[in-house]
Amino acid sequence: MVSESNESSKRLTQLVEAVRASRKYRSLYRGTIAAVGARELARYADLEEAIKATRRRLHQIAGMYLAGTPPYERWLEELRQARASGDEERLRVVCRRAMAWHASTRERLKLLATFYERLLADLPPVRRVLDVACGFHPLALPWMPFFRSAGSACYYYACDIYEDLAAFLQAVLEILEVSGEATVCDIVQAPPDLTVDLAFVLKVLPCLEHIEPEAGLRLLQAIRARYLLVSFPGQSLGGGKRGMAAYYEARFRALVADCGWRLERFAFPGELVFRIEKEESRP
Repeated sequence: MVSESNESSKRLTQLVEAVRASRKYRSLYRGTIAAVGARELARYADLEEAIKATRRRLHQIAGMYLAGTPPYERWLEELRQARASGDEERLRVVCRRAMAWHASTRERLKLLATFYERLLADLPPVRRVLDVACGFHPLALPWMPFFRSAGSACYYYACDIYEDLAAFLQAVLEILEVSGEATVCDIVQAPPDLTVDLAFVLKVLPCLEHIEPEAGLRLLQAIRARYLLVSFPGQSLGGGKRGMAAYYEARFRALVADCGWRLERFAFPGELVFRIEKEESRP
């Protein structure tokens, strides 16, 4: 039994190192690769097949959303200069350019003027925010009402599975003078352990289905927030709609039917959002 355990551990280590050796996944959190890889090793006896399957799964979860290697250092310098100039529109231009590199935020660029006003304007004061599997979403802070009104009084906690992205976002928060933290986190294995006023769970649940069927519900139940914004894409990355919004809405309503939460529905071009109020989670 010990030798079998050692062999399994060795194979998993080899898989993780093989996946991390590629440029595409070298900054991906090892814990996520290991969790996905362990499932594929259980399905495939051949190590190479398990490695290929792991890469396919990681592409579905995260890899397919990035348009190449982001120029983080250039963006940070542009953000510093824009912030120092005091020109809010210049700052927004830089944020827009960066958000265009990630499919999820790129699809939302035309909505920024109204997206957060509709979703957040009527909420009680927001002082603590959680952004799970955030991607480039924290770059939308200049459009959020609580950022414009409270500035550094708002604490923003963002997490993602890319190490270089987390480091970039930490620097972004500092440039924007927003108190908070951007960290590497696998939300399936260990959801963030903090209580907040608002949690963003934007276009996350469909990705979690590629890992575990029940991972989405477990995440929503684990998040300690009074309000959660949960969204779904209204079309595929290729632009096809094919009834996606209706499909996701039916699945989501069935998923949370027994939770006793209050739901509000917001429809935007290309994105469907549900605002959940968890009465029992009020900080």
